Amino acid sequence: MKKKKVPLATIPRLSLYYRALMERSDTQLISSQELAGLSGTSAAQVRKDLAYFGQFGAAGKGYRADFLKSSISRILGVDKDWSVALVGIGNLGSALLSYKGFLRQGFHIVAAFDNDVEKIGKNFAGIVIQDIAALEDEIRRKKIKMAVVTVSQEAAQEVTDKLVKYGVKAILNFAPLRPGAPKGVEVHSIDLSIELEKLAFFLSQRTKSRGQ
Repeated sequence: MKKKKVPLATIPRLSLYYRALMERSDTQLISSQELAGLSGTSAAQVRKDLAYFGQFGAAGKGYRADFLKSSISRILGVDKDWSVALVGIGNLGSALLSYKGFLRQGFHIVAAFDNDVEKIGKNFAGIVIQDIAALEDEIRRKKIKMAVVTVSQEAAQEVTDKLVKYGVKAILNFAPLRPGAPKGVEVHSIDLSIELEKLAFFLSQRTKSRGQ
């Protein structure tokens, strides 16, 4: 049987379902309608998303919450611990180092790097900042496959190239321009300015529709 291709938009919805199930830890059964209400989608969308990965419930009975939660955890890959490197300890990088939510999902920032001599050697949220020159040794020694990049737009490509060269396979990039990477390396970029522009667009359109 040919395996169905999973649409990219399905993955963030799985994360929403997983969080909803985490919040309803006292629930034994949950329906697609309940899960949809908690996740801000529709029951039909919930059923469609889950169907890409198998059969998890019975018609008219709903889903066993604990089984569905563990299944989604395995699908997302958060049923294991991930070692993460953080490159760039500016305001955003420092905030990410201090964020405790990563640990609850199994993401452990085990190494942090910068090229600012005033930051190197200092302890941020229990992590000692290292010189970017130590990047290769640390990534190879700790077998890090995932990294977060919060450097400037000008430095993002160079940092990405080094991470890829040293064995990193997945990168979350916060630089305004998405750096290129070879096939087999996943790069997800988040531009906070673009997200704010989206909000500005919706607010502007709403204002226009009201004739203001």
